[in-house]
Formats: sequence, structure tokens, C-alpha cells
Amino acid sequence: MLSDPEAALAVARLAAPGFASSNSSCKGYIDASTVDAETASKVSAIVKGAGAGGFLEAPVSGSKGPAIAGQLIFLTSGDAALSEFAAPLLEVMGKKTFYLGKEVGLGAKMKLAVNALMGTMMASLAEQLSLAAASGLKPVDLLDVVALGAVAAPMFALKGPAMADAVSERGGPSREKALARFAPAFPLKHQRKDLRLALELAEETKTPLPLTKAACELFAEAQDGSLTLGDADFAAVVEAVVGKMK
Repeated sequence: MLSDPEAALAVARLAAPGFASSNSSCKGYIDASTVDAETASKVSAIVKGAGAGGFLEAPVSGSKGPAIAGQLIFLTSGDAALSEFAAPLLEVMGKKTFYLGKEVGLGAKMKLAVNALMGTMMASLAEQLSLAAASGLKPVDLLDVVALGAVAAPMFALKGPAMADAVSERGGPSREKALARFAPAFPLKHQRKDLRLALELAEETKTPLPLTKAACELFAEAQDGSLTLGDADFAAVVEAVVGKMK
């Protein structure tokens, strides 16, 4: 599980010589990295060109907690036979595996759509917590109301309390305090990368994504602003909103 296209390609090139033996057709390559579809296709070409018998892309939905609990969701595409062979192995780490088709890149596209949705949801929560605070409400009360309604989400329940604390401070903490408050389960810099890749896919498919673009800009502010929170959890995007509050 690698975090960006460059790393995925580098590891594939390192692994390629291992497929040069006469029985390499019995060997498969499974890549659980979060990359764009073009990179997934390049990785497939590298390992299959070196002699691998099959390639399966298998990005996951889920971060540190689900990984530890074996509750990841695998989004796979590529060689059907390898998918069937790998299913028992993936079941050890995940609660569900989706095989999306033979076309390499479908797994990457699904992962980007899922992560873009997650990023826009987190950016929206950050804004509404800030609106609540600026309106004289307690941000934590907003979380309680949301938890009982149709928009309740496990992610809001998990990330919301720390975000509400950050909004309640108003002035904004030091970088050290922010990093401590938002210990990374899914680093903010990776969420920004996934939003950027989703926007590239949107441009390729001529799909307008104004909300995703706005969320990406907010994550960019959190990563590149004065607190440089790229290594904090992606919930630290709230600090970009807090920094604008008066």
C-alpha cells in the first residue's frame, strides 16, 4: 500500500526482475496503492512486461483503524483469475472486496471517487462547525444534532470532537498543538493528493466538480499555510477555516 504514483512505480520497477524466471507465469502482482488510473496501468505494464502472470489493482477504502481491525474495503480490478486466487488473502485484511472488472484503472477511479467524497464531507463539517461557533452555538452541540439525523456518519463521530475543540479555540493553536490534536490516521497531504487526482479525472472525463475543487483548495491552505499541517490527520483541514474566523 503506497501513497503516491511515484512510489508505486518505483516499487514496481524494483519488483520487475523477480518475474524473470521460467515459472514467472505462476506469479501475480497485487498493488493496493492509491494512485490514478494511468499509474495503475503503468504498474501493470511494468510487471506484466517483466513476465508476471497477472496483475490486480486493489486500493482500499479505510485508514489506520480499519486496517488494524481487518475491516478494509478492497476495490479491485484487473486479472480475474488472480482476483479469485487472492480473495482469501484479502479477506484476512478486509471486510469486503469489490471486483470492478478486467480493465486496470477501475479500482483507482472508484477509490478517487470515494476519497473525494470523504474530503468534501470533511471540509463541509469544518465550515459548519465554524458557522455554529460564529453564530453563538456550541460546536459540540452541532455534532450531537447531526449524530441523530439523516446526515449522521461514522467519520463525523470519529473526527468531529477534535475539530469542534479546534473551532472553539477560535484563535488557532500552534503547529505543535495542532499536530498533537490531529494525530494522523490518514494524513492531510494524502487527502489533498487524492482530491487533486480526482479533479484530474474529472477534467479527463469532462465532469464538473465545483465542490471537490473548493475542498481541494481548503486542504491546500491547511497544508501550505502557516501551520503546514500536511503530516497531521486530514481532519486538521478545520484549521484552515479557523484561521479565517474573526
